[in-house]
Amino acid sequence: MPELPEVETIIRGLAPVIEGEVVSAAKVNRPDLRWPFPKNMANRLIGKTIKQLRRRSKYILADLSCGQTLLIHLGMSGTIHLIEKNKKNFKTNTSFYSFQNLPKKHNHIEIHFGNLIMIYNDPRRFGFFKLLKDKESFKLYLNNIGYEPLDKNFNLKYLKKSILFRKKCIKSILLDQKIISGIGNIYANEILFHSGLNPRKKGLKLKDFELKYLYKYSKLVLKKAILKGGSSIRDFRNTEGAKGSFQDNFKVYNKDDHNCPNKKCNYKIKKINISNRSTFYCENCQK
Repeated sequence: MPELPEVETIIRGLAPVIEGEVVSAAKVNRPDLRWPFPKNMANRLIGKTIKQLRRRSKYILADLSCGQTLLIHLGMSGTIHLIEKNKKNFKTNTSFYSFQNLPKKHNHIEIHFGNLIMIYNDPRRFGFFKLLKDKESFKLYLNNIGYEPLDKNFNLKYLKKSILFRKKCIKSILLDQKIISGIGNIYANEILFHSGLNPRKKGLKLKDFELKYLYKYSKLVLKKAILKGGSSIRDFRNTEGAKGSFQDNFKVYNKDDHNCPNKKCNYKIKKINISNRSTFYCENCQK
């Protein structure tokens, strides 16, 4: 599943291409994904201009000229592809966990902008689209999502308030989108290693200096991942067909039985399961 850095990479690739463009045609090839598509969505998009493309947590948001916002969540396997009608062998992949070229199956939505077509492909169909009619609808729909580490409202005070009285382990807290949004399994593992925190440690047990490390590295790890274009675990590409490279900077994720990257440590990275998610850590460096 794409996490915050991958979605941000997609936004930065798509925005220069489709912002300011008018939807000339739209086609829905099946009635639903995780949930049914908005009623008469294709016709409601035609003639609308994409005023701005932005991100909230792991959501792609396209603000339309009519005042509505098209909200897209990629789910587990959703990918966005760009096709130029008159260009052959165009590298289309802009998304996470998919092939570089447009697959032949599961192309559920087509949105046309003149000579350019944006196609949404999703084999597992866990993604979804919503049309939010106004700013109030937008606020209500995303009201239960916590601040993300890159949000200006995400500060040490917010982090303390969100974590200190929770009995859940810190790994589960980082993955709870209602508490802190945008972080998925990959980056939770990396943030906890850099912070020196055992993933099983309960939120209410964290000390002030540990919260400061968590605050610091939640921001730094995500910022670095964005600069690297996200993580290409399988075949993630940006809109120019380039792989993300943050996986080259992984310290613990998927590194079980490897030596701890800290030079003064002679332990190996362990793999355990927390809330049905693979968790990687060094039991010597993460207390």
